[in-house]
Amino acid sequence: MQHSGYFNQFGGAFIPEILVPTFNQLEAAYLQAKDDPQFWQDYETLMSTYSCRATPITFAQNLTEHFGGAQIYIKREDLNHTGAHKANNVMGQGLITRRMGKRRVIAETGAGQHGVATATMAAKFGFDCTIYMGAVDVARQRPNVFWMEQMGAEVIAVEDGSATLKDAINEAFRDWVTNMDDTHYVLGTACGPYPFPEMVCWLQSIIGKEARQQMLERVGKLPERVYACVGGGSNAMGIFSGFLDDKEVELVGVEAGGRGRGMGHHAARLAYDDAKIGVAQGYKTYFLQNGDGQMQDTHSVSAGLDYVGVSPILADLHERGAARFEAATDDEVVEAMRLTVRKEGLIPALESSHAFVQAFKEAPSMASTDVILINQSGRADKDIFTVADAIDDPKWKQFIINKAEEYRRADNSIDNTGDDHA
Repeated sequence: MQHSGYFNQFGGAFIPEILVPTFNQLEAAYLQAKDDPQFWQDYETLMSTYSCRATPITFAQNLTEHFGGAQIYIKREDLNHTGAHKANNVMGQGLITRRMGKRRVIAETGAGQHGVATATMAAKFGFDCTIYMGAVDVARQRPNVFWMEQMGAEVIAVEDGSATLKDAINEAFRDWVTNMDDTHYVLGTACGPYPFPEMVCWLQSIIGKEARQQMLERVGKLPERVYACVGGGSNAMGIFSGFLDDKEVELVGVEAGGRGRGMGHHAARLAYDDAKIGVAQGYKTYFLQNGDGQMQDTHSVSAGLDYVGVSPILADLHERGAARFEAATDDEVVEAMRLTVRKEGLIPALESSHAFVQAFKEAPSMASTDVILINQSGRADKDIFTVADAIDDPKWKQFIINKAEEYRRADNSIDNTGDDHA
């Protein structure tokens, strides 16, 4: 990786002059940590005692037999504390925040997993914490909002624009400009101005380092293909980083195909041809934008994959042909998740299920001696409302109706009590 902040033509740090000193401070702290072997040792110790590192790889025997063809292995990032790979990045950034002597953290979040992870880190390190989240995502990820608030974080619903992840990022940057002396912005994915893409990839590389060693120890060889979902790109770069130098391993990123092709129906920046190279939110990459450079609406059943841009590092891998990018539709994703739950008792998040879709498409045509590895970047506890709605589960629907009726009766009881006192 280059310290210029560019990955060939992608990346950079297009930031207002007022933020330059803050970014210089962050870059210095990051590079010092990277050059300090003690930092990585402290990081691994923290993650092994507070989270669940090393996360295991699981042989999906039933899915392997179901599809025939390649042997399917799964990297279990869902077993991390808070339920996703997000803990790796935030705990590492927490250590860097402490090095800089700052006492407040802010973050953006889409699916809510990064928000929960940041709130968790803030509680552990004793930082004040504010989370920005698009109002649309607040509505569809209420359980995550609940836990963020229980851990002491202030959750601010962003109503601007499409009220999703890109708008939450914009609001977080506005906060940072105002409070940069004591505040660190814990960017949740491998996007944004340098050094964020490189720093987040470095912290998430713990996934790939483990996975490569585990495959060699457990299977005796490297996988033919590695699959990961791609939103901003942190979980994909995390696992890909372990195999970037292995030319025999094909890296496959799977984006949100949503309702299918056509601007506004998906969030596929690399797999489809709707995205254009541009500069926004402090860096240069592929964005879903119109001819005037205005960011377009996106859609995905998964709240964590509907970002309008993509990591500049992944954009570079795409341009160089070092990774392949596909897209999975909402319907395919829900079905892949349901099949994995039924066959293996594993519950991949809707984001992670995108990777499963593509792996399931390709495994049957591969040899039985071939091995593939899927990164299960998170689990679907947070998605229960979305999934139950998508499959139109009648028992869940009745549960919601019953709960709503309970709340209505309770509210009426409170109102009546108030009237009596009046």
